[in-house]
Amino acid sequence: MLPLRGLVVALAATMLGACSMIPVFERPAAPVPATFPQAAPTEASALAPLADAIAWRDYFADERLRNVIALALDNNRDLRVAALNIERARAQYGIQRADLFPSIAVSGGQSAQRVPGDLSMTGDANVSRQYSANLGFASYELDFFGRVRSLEEQALQTYLGTEDARRSAQISLVAEVANVWLRLAADRERLALARDTFETRQKSFELTRRSLELGAVSALDLRQAETLMQTARADAARYAALVAQDENALALVVGAGVPAELQPDALSARLAAVTELPAGVPSEVLGRRPDIVQAERALMAANASIGAARAAFFPRITLTASAGTASSSLDGLFDGGSGAWSFVPQIRLPIFEAGRLQASLDVAEIQRDINVAQYEKAIQSAFREVADALAERATLAEQLDARRKLVEATKQSFELSDARYRGGVDSYLNLLDAQRSLYGAELELIATRLSDATNRVALYKALGGGWQ
Repeated sequence: MLPLRGLVVALAATMLGACSMIPVFERPAAPVPATFPQAAPTEASALAPLADAIAWRDYFADERLRNVIALALDNNRDLRVAALNIERARAQYGIQRADLFPSIAVSGGQSAQRVPGDLSMTGDANVSRQYSANLGFASYELDFFGRVRSLEEQALQTYLGTEDARRSAQISLVAEVANVWLRLAADRERLALARDTFETRQKSFELTRRSLELGAVSALDLRQAETLMQTARADAARYAALVAQDENALALVVGAGVPAELQPDALSARLAAVTELPAGVPSEVLGRRPDIVQAERALMAANASIGAARAAFFPRITLTASAGTASSSLDGLFDGGSGAWSFVPQIRLPIFEAGRLQASLDVAEIQRDINVAQYEKAIQSAFREVADALAERATLAEQLDARRKLVEATKQSFELSDARYRGGVDSYLNLLDAQRSLYGAELELIATRLSDATNRVALYKALGGGWQ
């Protein structure tokens, strides 16, 4: 056993002294400006620590929405697949990392051979037997030039990239659940508004019909009132279908049925409110986005594969060794003097490969360049997502204020038109126009409030869920 012990020590020293041919990794410069548009650069330095400070449970204000998101994280099938991909990548990394060490195994066996008399030196047939028990390893590569370690590094970065992919999938899922939930709230509010409007216009139509019977209004007034009533009726039916579709979409993205008590009734201020994001966000926070980190991991894996391709030009030394006992009889297998060992080193030096090794190196380097381009594109796409969300955010407050004041103005206009019509000062057509304007303004206000809420969700996602 002593020769094998000395060999293991020598192998450990060899592994520690092995060189690496992996190129020095340098993160490509981000091909985007240092700050986002509509951001105040003077505040940028104070924002970096905030990027990891707010969890999604704190980001979203409504407790029902938080519970729905938690339910989705437990049941969504896409997220479950992402988690299983991590387990698979971890196992594959374990397989590749095992190549750094010799596979030591115990073996035992017996061989028997009968020699006929005409081939025997004694002229008599005989049977020979041999028993053996050994401990050793086979075809272990001495990683002098870092080929195995380069492949191990490549597998490690691939594994870490799957974890980033899972984080990215979780962030997308949180954002999708929030958007579907908010859309359901908005459509339920639109449905309630359409139904209330239909009931009001139906009463107005009945009054107009009685007025026509008394000769107080014309048939044109009646048909115009009916037009508004049927429009509201059609809107109510359309929004009822949208609400049903939103409920189905929410159940699908959550991966399970959503209890009624966790569903929104309307898009109230609390439902739409999420934590405000400070201005002056520096573009360097994009480096925290999981999809960008994943692209960087892919670039590092491609960089490691270059090291493996370079090492393939150099000799590969493999060892096969074993130590144990051997005997012609089973009872003498462990007697003194039965020790046996074997040591079989092999070296392979590539001389002519018809350009295969150079082509493999070219492929690895080209793949690295492809990953650089993909990494830069990921940053540019992320920058645009954040910039677009900030651009919309910069005007949403003004839009909301304008929509609220428009609703107030059209409501007062409707009340004045109604009073003037009842006093015989104004025509029925002006009253109907005022009703139509008020209904449209109320629908637009709901849409703007929904845009405000979904914009905050878009910022959460675009910043890589970094505000958590």
